[in-house]
Amino acid sequence: MRFFLAGIMQGSHLAATLHNQDYRGRIKGLIEAHFPGAEIYDPQADHSNSLNYDDQQGRTVFFHHNRLCREVDVVLAFLPEASMGTAIEMWEAHQHGRAVIAISPMKHNWAVKFLSHELYADVEELEQAVRSGELAARLREILGR
Repeated sequence: MRFFLAGIMQGSHLAATLHNQDYRGRIKGLIEAHFPGAEIYDPQADHSNSLNYDDQQGRTVFFHHNRLCREVDVVLAFLPEASMGTAIEMWEAHQHGRAVIAISPMKHNWAVKFLSHELYADVEELEQAVRSGELAARLREILGR
């Protein structure tokens, strides 16, 4: 199963800075432990210096990531607050029949609510669903496998 680890990076920061990215390691470890053989694409791992990209390189990476979200099996989106990039990745996945799993307290936000097949309030709730097998069962249902 192929996962795309989407999530807030710049968010609404006005300066060229990133939100804390520690969630990525925690979620990756969880997927690796409970989905043997999973392929996990983490945009931050491949583009840790993205804030310094020129416009051409940034544009190329941005559109490449959006295309990837059409091709993977699951987009797992971490949204403690709004993220326009993550919303686009969720949209692309949803429109192309991929599973969209969100981790967000924004249960009333329409983009989060209507683009997600499952919505967990926080990483702890996601961990419970993964450990219990609930997420694996839901992914089989969504993906028809």
